[in-house]
Amino acid sequence: MAHANQERYSALVDAKLRATLVTRDGAIFNTRYEGSPKAGKVKIPVRDTEVAVKAYDKANGVDADAGTTTYLDLDIDNDEAVNEIIDGFDAASVPDGITAERLDSAGYSMALSIDKKSIEALQSATGATLSATKTACTASTAYKEALAAKRTLSRNSAPQTAGRWMIVSPEYLEILMQDDRFIKQGDLSQQLVQTGAVGQIAGFAVYESNNMDFENTTRVSTKKTTTEFICGHPNWCHRVMEWQTPVHLQDLGGSGKYIGASAVQGRKVYGIKVSKPKTLYIKRIEA
Repeated sequence: MAHANQERYSALVDAKLRATLVTRDGAIFNTRYEGSPKAGKVKIPVRDTEVAVKAYDKANGVDADAGTTTYLDLDIDNDEAVNEIIDGFDAASVPDGITAERLDSAGYSMALSIDKKSIEALQSATGATLSATKTACTASTAYKEALAAKRTLSRNSAPQTAGRWMIVSPEYLEILMQDDRFIKQGDLSQQLVQTGAVGQIAGFAVYESNNMDFENTTRVSTKKTTTEFICGHPNWCHRVMEWQTPVHLQDLGGSGKYIGASAVQGRKVYGIKVSKPKTLYIKRIEA
């Protein structure tokens, strides 16, 4: 019975984590890899070329080409844990169940941390396309900037049919929502809503985040800027996550210190990589 409870605890935390993430798997990041994240490094496949199309010769057929898929190393270099003591007396005295509340909080808090690290990785990708405009967007310029991002991704061969995303600051979203060309959440497909999108514009599914500050450190000075939005496609944004130790309730009775207490414990490892930075378009405001 205890084992069944632990599996249930882990599933609850993982569901909360994935529902809270802005940078969701499949929407912002792809999760294709080979190997074991617990080993500290995995291989991620990156499609370098498309299949060649040739004229067919009925007499001689057509020469075969060898397809190319490059495998890049992805370091699993983020290692985060939760470890919070719950006193047995406190847990028993709370009618709604303090254990369930703290498990829910564990999933929520870990999601916020993973979101922050993931957006930092996107922001700091060397070779990303930066908007030349450093001032804040207005009602008359916000859509133009979205179109510039659309053009950039198209020029860099990002698929146009589906998958393009835009992570926006609350301030930029506020401007977009006043534009008639912004498709609000209520008018999106149910499939897109389930990914956490708050709207759509210029072919981008729009996701809101409050983690858009970016610290740019140079030899001369340190500037803190705010990013209005980041655009990209999951084909070239990779993230691999795994529970090193799934979240569980650990009995501390044998610790020699805590009597009748337990701890909510869990450890998550993950790695993030952008394999084609030029497919990222970033619009920043310099302080």
